[in-house]
Formats: sequence, C-alpha cells, structure tokens
Amino acid sequence: MQIGIVGLGRMGGNIGRRLMRAGHNAVVFDSNARARAALAQEGATQAASLSELVKALEKPRAVWVMLPAGEITEESVEQLGALLEAGDVIIDGGNTFYKDDIRRAKALQEKGVHYVDCGTSGGVWGLERGYCMMIGGPKSAVDRLDPIFAALAPGFGDIPRTPGREKADTRAERGYIHAGPTGAGHFVKMVHNGIEYGLMQAYAEGFDILRTRDSTELPDGERFVLNVADIAEVWRRGSVVSSWLLDLSAAALAKDPQLEGFSGFVEDSGEGRWTIEAAIEQATPAEVLSSALYARFRSRRERGFGDRLLSAMRFGFGGHVEKREVARESAAAPPNAAE
Repeated sequence: MQIGIVGLGRMGGNIGRRLMRAGHNAVVFDSNARARAALAQEGATQAASLSELVKALEKPRAVWVMLPAGEITEESVEQLGALLEAGDVIIDGGNTFYKDDIRRAKALQEKGVHYVDCGTSGGVWGLERGYCMMIGGPKSAVDRLDPIFAALAPGFGDIPRTPGREKADTRAERGYIHAGPTGAGHFVKMVHNGIEYGLMQAYAEGFDILRTRDSTELPDGERFVLNVADIAEVWRRGSVVSSWLLDLSAAALAKDPQLEGFSGFVEDSGEGRWTIEAAIEQATPAEVLSSALYARFRSRRERGFGDRLLSAMRFGFGGHVEKREVARESAAAPPNAAE
C-alpha cells in the first residue's frame, strides 16, 4: 500500500522504515531536507513540499501526519485538507487533543476528506518492537488502512493469549484497536499517558525510598545501604511489579546507579494535563494521576533521585532529553512530544 508521511522525527521516520520493511511504499516530507534524504536512501520517495507529496500519491490517498501537537499539526492538516480530494484520508498519529480531532474532522467532512486520529505508543523502540495504536475515525477509512496499521503493530508476539478472547477481535491482541468515532483514538491514548505518569511516579517514589534508607535520621539498627540497581533487576524476574518501565529503570541504574547523568527536570507531554481535565469534566476521581502530574511540576523547582529516575525512564522509551536551562517560574505548557 502507498502512504504519505509528514514529519520524520523520532517516531515519524521509524514509522516510514517499518512500513517499507513490510513492503509498503512511502512518500515522505519533512522541513528538514536531511531527514527526507535519509528515508529516500532507504527506499522512500521524498517530496520537497506538501503539494509535491500529494501529487506523488495515487488516489485514494492516505497521508500520515506525525508532528508535535499544536500549531504545526494544525497548519499541516489545514494545508493537506486544501490539497486532498473526496475519499482521501488524513491520519494524525501525534499526541493531538481529542477535541481538536473532532473539530478538524467536521471541517474536512465538508470536502469529503476522511480524518483518522491514531494514538501511537512505542517511542524510539517502535521500529523493532512495533507500535501500539488506538485509532478513531469512520469505520470505512480505518478498515481501508488496516494493512498499514497491521504492519506497524507488534503482532501477537510471544505474549500468552488472554483466556476468554478466543472469539474477540484479534486486532487488540495484535497491538491496535479501532476505539470508536473521531477523537476516540486520541482520547484513549491521552488516558494511556495519564496512567503512564502514575506508573512512572510510583517507581520513582519507591526507588527513592529504597535509596534513602541509610538516612542518618534513622536509628543505627534500622539503616540499610541498598543496591537499587540489583533491586530493579530482581523485580524484573517474576515480580508482580515487572514492566517495560521497570526494564528501562533497571538499564538506567545498571549504567549509572546514582543517575548523575540526569538533572531530574521532568517535562510533561500535555496529555497528562488533558487527562486530568477530562476527569474533572466527568467528575471521575483521579488522585494518583493528578498527583503524578503535580510531581512533574515540582521537579522543575526542586529535584531528587526519584525525579532523575523519571528522566531516565523518559529518555529510555522516548529519547526525551532534559532541558538544561529553563525559567524556574515558567507556567507555560511545554511542547507536546510523543510520550
């Protein structure tokens, strides 16, 4: 299948590579000419503009937009909407706010252009591991794009099948779902990222407690000097708290037990904030997720070992590099990166 890809950053470029490995044809565009050329050397057709990309695609066209949420995605979708025709599809695979999806889909519907929102998880590891995808949009468009989603997804792998799912849709077991109408995909991904915040914060606080057990404020007989790298490693093997986040933590601690390579300044992608906003709209309690979000805000003013572990995990799964110089009192929302 042929597909256009706009945005060749950490995830967009690897999405193109994984699709080409599966036999699909990619037409790619990025404002960075070097990024375009790199994919072209691996078999993609590069375009110097959105207009050139659209012209290179066969009808009905499909264009995957993989850009940071906000103005750049807004402008790109608007430009593509003007260039595309009835029956074509725009897929937004970034971390877009689901209400923006609903608004854009309505505007594009007037022209007959379909809009599919695809919450995409996998970070810098997606090329090899595959991407977990939560998809929203009209069923006809999603079904037509199924070969694309199937190629990007991890597949069954070696994970045991869940009892009772023998007659259920196998797409979930292969790593992707059609969550519902427009906006549903990014809504599910938004909550996914909110949960991610809570899980990461739990690990960060737990390991901070372990690391500081030798505090001089404790009685002599109750102090322990604990090897947190070993603890992370043993918990990976048979423990009920094992996870990919723990794997990443163990790798970071094995390399740098004190995590001195991280300052502990922890960004948030924006989706954690949106998750809390949704909880407030629905009057749904979310104490853990809101606490985890506020902990990230606190890390920008005072930082400890737990904050450095959060930074290490974010670098591990998403390649997120800490900002070294920031305004301490800034209240502006950070740019939306893939979390």
